[in-house]
Amino acid sequence: MTTTLLFASPPLWPAYEAPLRRALDEAGLGDAALVTEAEPEAVDYIIYAPNSDVKDFSVFPNLKAVLNLWAGVEGVVGNETLTVPLTRMVDSGLTEGMVEWVTGHVLRHHLGIDANLAAQDGTWSKSVPPLARDRAVGVLGLGQLGAACARALAGLNFDVAGWSRSPKTIDGIACHHGDSGLDAVLARSEILVLLLPLTDETDSLMNAARLSRLPQGAVLVNPGRGQLIDDAALIDALDGGRLAHATLDVFRTEPLPPEHQFWAHPKVTVTPHIASETRPASASRAIAANIARAERGEPLHHVVDRDAGY
Repeated sequence: MTTTLLFASPPLWPAYEAPLRRALDEAGLGDAALVTEAEPEAVDYIIYAPNSDVKDFSVFPNLKAVLNLWAGVEGVVGNETLTVPLTRMVDSGLTEGMVEWVTGHVLRHHLGIDANLAAQDGTWSKSVPPLARDRAVGVLGLGQLGAACARALAGLNFDVAGWSRSPKTIDGIACHHGDSGLDAVLARSEILVLLLPLTDETDSLMNAARLSRLPQGAVLVNPGRGQLIDDAALIDALDGGRLAHATLDVFRTEPLPPEHQFWAHPKVTVTPHIASETRPASASRAIAANIARAERGEPLHHVVDRDAGY
């Protein structure tokens, strides 16, 4: 019998206990112990949430793997006590949620919905947007979530180009990589979506210089990581008129402090980190499937590359 330990803040246990037990049973692991406390030597797997307080994984001598409950692993990937495989969360619920949020906000900006809502003053004034095929959209980050969003936007007939740090090929998407590829995508993107992982290389990627490479009046949409953007540079670009708007779902400090200038800025839309929320039912199935693979001696899915950081 395996023992799986859920390391997360207390509020998560009521939401995850039943879905995890059901998923483990469906995966043929109905006799597995699912606990929030256990003797270290009894623990086979750890389901890890970045908001948990565990720091030292070396105390678990029989640990086989750590399965991250969320998509981002930046809070744990550099932990030197973690020597067993670390997996990141990839599941249908995360992907679907991100695609819905991204396409919704790209369409919102493309169609000028904010301006239409603001102009409900009795004045009949038309402003017809271009068709999607005439709107250039860029997606930075072509991993699981970025690729899915790029395909969805292309499916709506947007002119989509994507960038990743290593070469990628996605049908219907103009894929770029490297420094010159990044410049090419920035220069054409009337709407830019950020879906890169957070690493040393991507921290503050969107600084003043790169924001200045976007077309005049471009829109920035960030459901990726708050640290991808230099906040002060973004405010300057908005105030100076270089950018028309920024829709932000993630921030350097979360929850976003009430006094932060993003809240009151007329060209910033804040959403409270909801673009791709981990949903207990689908996340539990992904975790149980990976534990079942490990118990059958099969390679785990979505193992993190420690050198790359994701």
